[in-house]
Amino acid sequence: MGKIAFLFPGQGAQHVGMGKSLSARFPAAKSLFDQAREILGFDLASICFDGPAERLDTTIISQPALFVSSLAALEMLRAEHPEVVDRCAMAAGLSLGEYTALVFSGAMSFEDGLRVVQRRGEAMQQAADANPSGMVSALLLDREQVVQVRNEASTAGQIWIANYLCPGNTVLSGEKPACVRAAELIEKLGGSARTLTVAGAFHTPLMGSACGQLEEVLQKIQIKSGRIPVVSNVDSKTHSDGEDLRQILVRQVTQPVLWEDCVRELLAQGCDQFYEIGPGKVLKSLLKRIDRKVDCQSINDDG
Repeated sequence: MGKIAFLFPGQGAQHVGMGKSLSARFPAAKSLFDQAREILGFDLASICFDGPAERLDTTIISQPALFVSSLAALEMLRAEHPEVVDRCAMAAGLSLGEYTALVFSGAMSFEDGLRVVQRRGEAMQQAADANPSGMVSALLLDREQVVQVRNEASTAGQIWIANYLCPGNTVLSGEKPACVRAAELIEKLGGSARTLTVAGAFHTPLMGSACGQLEEVLQKIQIKSGRIPVVSNVDSKTHSDGEDLRQILVRQVTQPVLWEDCVRELLAQGCDQFYEIGPGKVLKSLLKRIDRKVDCQSINDDG
């Protein structure tokens, strides 16, 4: 029998209405939104359920919203198929989703995780406001071509490769003039460029000012070895020591997300049944581009 792995989505998967039917149907899911209201000091549920989209899409709101909504989806799976949750052997999360995965693993509590995620969103928004920047997807190009794009676009401003998502899907992140130039170069090489609707250049040194604030809040919470291994975005390895995890989570803000490598590590460890836990189906799509034979089920209330 193969191993089960859970995947948790990151920023960009949010949508108005997420978590609404889960909260209505499953008391444990509703309890998470109720706790979130007390911890955050505002009604997160109303924004998730009813919008407006403009507010939900802000970094400050979308990060805690996805964190809570994904864990609410997990409660649905726990209620309907507890044996699947019990058998889960490993987990990973895309960027913000790594916090969700760590809470599921037991490495940190829901309350602590939510407080950290709230501060992370605030700090990243502040860093983005300080320097006009953005992100652009390079589709249909291989890694060598994306490196070429990055090198040439850097003449227009600071830019880095921020996300290695799957073959043919890599994201560049940097100052806006450099992102504009990168988009032109992507198209010139026969790829497809898509400008992402994000606040700034996430997973680059331009987020450096957020690191101190994140490290400060991480030092205030307990982080321990979880029940199951969680594969890190930063190095596609698992870490069990609490201090190591703190440093990894701080580094994640300014370093690229090695998502393809994370998935390949899960596959190498024998995982062959995947569940995407939370809004959207982005991670399922990426998984199919990495290994189309692997089974992945989406656990959410998207319909």
